Amino acid sequence: MTQAARAAPLGIRVTTYTDLEKIVAAFARGALNLLILLGGHGLGKSRSVRQALTGPACWLEGNTSVFGLYCQLWRHRHQPVILDDLDGLYASRDGIRLLKCLTQTEPSKQVSWHTEAPTLLRDRIPQEFSTTSQVAIIANEWQTLNRDVAALQDRGHVVVFEPSALTVHLRTAEWFWDQEIFDFLGARLHVLQEASMRHYVAAWELKQAGLDWRSLLLSRCLSGRALLVAQLQADPRYGSEAERVQAFLAQGGGARSTYFNWSRKLQAPAAAPAIRLNNPPPARRAADERIQRLLRKWGGHFGDN
Repeated sequence: MTQAARAAPLGIRVTTYTDLEKIVAAFARGALNLLILLGGHGLGKSRSVRQALTGPACWLEGNTSVFGLYCQLWRHRHQPVILDDLDGLYASRDGIRLLKCLTQTEPSKQVSWHTEAPTLLRDRIPQEFSTTSQVAIIANEWQTLNRDVAALQDRGHVVVFEPSALTVHLRTAEWFWDQEIFDFLGARLHVLQEASMRHYVAAWELKQAGLDWRSLLLSRCLSGRALLVAQLQADPRYGSEAERVQAFLAQGGGARSTYFNWSRKLQAPAAAPAIRLNNPPPARRAADERIQRLLRKWGGHFGDN
């Protein structure tokens, strides 16, 4: 496979939530037949689509078979179809074939399934039917694996959402509740390898568990001496720069000059605007459910971004 085939497709680059919501609203009102929405983890892509859709929709996320998708298309025919984080579908020959039928540019599309007839008969699902459903595919990445995938993306609008860390921070202020965590991350947006709302929720869970959330959060973004310096500067046990330098030396970080060199590199080029949060914390049960959903999307690996 060529390097070009592995690269993300060209598309509409969007950097603000305002522009993203305009595109999502166009899909919700039926103006876009196929929307392929790409972007990093934890940017609120799915939330934006959910908020825009006011009526019934077929929402599939995580994992489903191609045959399962066909059955859901019948049960939700003429409704918007949202495929969230279902990378296996477009990597499958049967999956891409079904998606190509579903995303034809005609208002009414014909989809069919000519195997597993007994199951279809039992569930009273025809082997062929028409639907006017529009499709949104939400993914963290997209690979043009072959000509069929290229033909699929050519049928619609590929939107690559690339907000800055500050943009994500400002949007998080609309729903996040912990001022201490919010301000901590706001002062360190420049060291985040990848902007994500999940950093905020992960820090809150660590804090609720009584763990050193500052140190663990920084370990998601930094390593080596940069991490050590950042952790020392974030540790409330050290009341002065002299104490932090002594701790740096004691932990084998290097010379005093090494500490100050990394300290300068870690300084924020500009301060994030001060924002006072007014959002109540979620009920404990709801919070646990939200965190479990996030952990499932991380695949159980805390260090993954």
